[in-house]
Amino acid sequence: MRAPIASRATRWGLAAGLCAALFAVLTVLVAARHGSPYPFDASVHRWSVRHRPAVAVALARGVTTTGTGPVPYLCAVTAGLIAGWGRGARGRLLTAAGALGFLLLAQGLRYAVLNSVTRPRPPVADRVTHASGFSFPSGHTATSALVAGLLAWAVWRAASPAAARLWWGLFACWAVTVGLTRVYLGVHWPTDVLGGWLYALTWLAAAMAVVAWIGRNRKSRAAVE
Repeated sequence: MRAPIASRATRWGLAAGLCAALFAVLTVLVAARHGSPYPFDASVHRWSVRHRPAVAVALARGVTTTGTGPVPYLCAVTAGLIAGWGRGARGRLLTAAGALGFLLLAQGLRYAVLNSVTRPRPPVADRVTHASGFSFPSGHTATSALVAGLLAWAVWRAASPAAARLWWGLFACWAVTVGLTRVYLGVHWPTDVLGGWLYALTWLAAAMAVVAWIGRNRKSRAAVE
């Protein structure tokens, strides 16, 4: 049985606050070293550089491309259309526009953080795929995690609980894999990827809190009427 709406809103709000606090702490720690990698960053990076068979690099490149370009935005629109199913054409379009707007807003503020921290990427000689701009938080990582969350929300609204759980697992695996490829391909430090995940989780938890709060208000008004 699902938790009461008020309880869900509170829990999601607390989760958003926790993720935001962890992201803020990590951002401060990264900025305090002026972008220099921590020993953990350097250790994982060295391992990645030393373990790169051609097949693994090709697979990693294929996976990592799904975390940028038009794919995430098409997935966001698709998630909105699925979530809005049964609300008529206008309702589906509004839900799709809302999902796309959510992703665009999160991306815009991510760029603000990116250009405030200005963390350099790993050395160019260690990279095996193209990358540009600053490093923290990882854009591919944050984008794929945000989109995975939107897709999970869509199937939660449209599918049975059993099917939804299966899809949630697949979406989570995809988002995690995209993040890991950024480290493996040498274009991000591990803490960049961790920052991307925390950033995305903050937004997703906050969005779920708002959705639950709106649902609570609607039920309250319906009860009064």
